[in-house]
Amino acid sequence: MRKDLGGVNVPALRSHNTALVLDLLRGAGEGGISRLELAERTGLTPQAVSKITARLRADGLAAEAGHRASTGGKPRTVLRLVPSAAHAVGVHLDRDELTVLLTDLAGTTVALRRRPTDLGAGAGPVLDAVTEEVRALLGEYDGGGGGGAGARTVLGSGGSGGPDDPGGPDGPGTAVLGVGGSGTAVLGVGVAMPGPLDHRAGVPGRVTGFPEWAGHPVRDELARRLGLPVVLDKDTNAAALGLALRPGAPGSFAYVHLGTGLGAGLVLGGAPLRGDRTGAGELGHQTVQLDGPPCGCGGRGCLEALCLAAVARGERAGAARILGVGAANLVRLLDIDQVLLGGREVLTAPEVFADGVREVLTGLGLTTPVGVVAERDAVAEGAAWLTLAPVFGAETGRLHGLYGGEPTERR
Repeated sequence: MRKDLGGVNVPALRSHNTALVLDLLRGAGEGGISRLELAERTGLTPQAVSKITARLRADGLAAEAGHRASTGGKPRTVLRLVPSAAHAVGVHLDRDELTVLLTDLAGTTVALRRRPTDLGAGAGPVLDAVTEEVRALLGEYDGGGGGGAGARTVLGSGGSGGPDDPGGPDGPGTAVLGVGGSGTAVLGVGVAMPGPLDHRAGVPGRVTGFPEWAGHPVRDELARRLGLPVVLDKDTNAAALGLALRPGAPGSFAYVHLGTGLGAGLVLGGAPLRGDRTGAGELGHQTVQLDGPPCGCGGRGCLEALCLAAVARGERAGAARILGVGAANLVRLLDIDQVLLGGREVLTAPEVFADGVREVLTGLGLTTPVGVVAERDAVAEGAAWLTLAPVFGAETGRLHGLYGGEPTERR
């Protein structure tokens, strides 16, 4: 999905160049990539690549993956990413369930916890539960260690956890929770919850059905409680980000999530569409029936209200056709390459929902492919990528609309 990237041979931009190299190592997988290829792909000098890879190996982030035959001289050493060198926490805070998982540097889930929750209990009790589960997750994975007394940095010198804080001069801040054994290097915590919300400020808006969450400093409070950088985003945006970073992902798509609510994560030209006030993607509150039933958002005839009502009646085929109306509007408005369906309700009958949406599109002469995201925890996995993605470069950050401003200009 991305082309070769240009590096910048300036000491002050060391973190940018390191991120370019890390991203290429990530893309190369277990097979690895040689230093010569890294230099060719980034535009950095071989000397710069050697210094960067030496530092990454010293930090345990890269390792030799064997040798590759060359056209002349000795075989080339190939390097690979060490996924276990760092981790990220992904949190899916749904209306009735809390999922917390730990991924390695490559985004693979290595530990997971789940428990019922009630968003209506209020921010205090719910954030207590999030804090407990994150600490328990890290304690279990690290062999029972606890506390942050052994904190150290791997990729940076720490940061406040705000969306515009890039960490230290070498990149995002990291810390280690747990003082027993080798410790688990944690880059930060990504939290995904229902919208609308302001991901720049790290606060929810008027969440449908739970207006008491509006304006609560979720990001900053969790960062204080956990002693780790925290990023807050809408559940659908987080899922869309994780999907966009997968190999072979389409450049433009809509991730339509039907669970306890209905929303969409939009990716256009490789970048999420959040809008200036980060309110884009509220597909569930698109009015499709002017005299329809009232919705918790204050409107009437919203797509979410109609769709969830059909689900409650056991009419999944009908819910699928209603969902298809919303998907068709997205396709016509945005000319996207694909519609991806996901969420708890979709996964109860994936073929029914995919066929129903596809039938509506086809009936309108729209040939956009429809697929289903089979992973139950796509939102939590995407939440972890909110923290992981910036590690792999300013271009990746810009490409997926992450935090920290415009990318370094290619030269």
